[in-house]
Amino acid sequence: MPSYTTPDGLNISYRILGEGEPVVLVHGWMVGGAIFDSVSAALLRAGKQLIIPDQRGVGDSAQPPTGYTLELYARDLIELVNAAGLKRFKLVGHSMGGQIAQLVAASLGDRVQTMVLLCSVPAAGVPLPDELRQMFRSSAGNVEAQTEILNIACKQLDDAGLATILATAATVFPNCIAESFDAWTGGGFEKRLSEITCEKTYVIGTDDPFLPREVLEPMVVQPIANAEFVYIPGPGHYPQIEATDTTAAKLVELLS
Repeated sequence: MPSYTTPDGLNISYRILGEGEPVVLVHGWMVGGAIFDSVSAALLRAGKQLIIPDQRGVGDSAQPPTGYTLELYARDLIELVNAAGLKRFKLVGHSMGGQIAQLVAASLGDRVQTMVLLCSVPAAGVPLPDELRQMFRSSAGNVEAQTEILNIACKQLDDAGLATILATAATVFPNCIAESFDAWTGGGFEKRLSEITCEKTYVIGTDDPFLPREVLEPMVVQPIANAEFVYIPGPGHYPQIEATDTTAAKLVELLS
């Protein structure tokens, strides 16, 4: 796997699949880049080149004891696209990866041609009830807790899909789980959304119990210029796993 070194000396691994128009896929909390494996074949057939990092704290990438902030994740991703020589590219962010994508788009301007935010956490974060906060924050290495989280967040998750998510979750460093949870729930960069100048941003919503349309429309769609809400009925927070074919087809459509 290729890798690059961040300004603070961390080695970050990423995959490059296929040839064609570059699309960077940004994973979210508690998982790694493998969360996109289910939809990658359809994107490759559509002539996309996929750049899929495992962010700091995940998989073969460095696992520092601290430093799991949205700002550092965004800086890492900017270093990645520069290391990969991407002058213009399309950007897909899932969950917390959607927050990171928004920060990157705010920083890179027209270099991000199109952005797709899949069940994205808003820039302001998402407050959770205290009992859920504790379970989420301390869930590293706890398959029972992670299964409970996924059963709350998902609507159409079968046993194979659950196993897929748990397998990538097992590669995430415990400190990363806890600190990045604080990062995505806290958010805090709402004022930067006016800096996003993509030609088009698509905000994909589902029947996600944490991020329904009533949250995404005012907090993600409306503050971003040229943004549009796209609804996929049925799945919850992991549509690429819960409704793979439908989600893959929608991603191909929006990225074409």
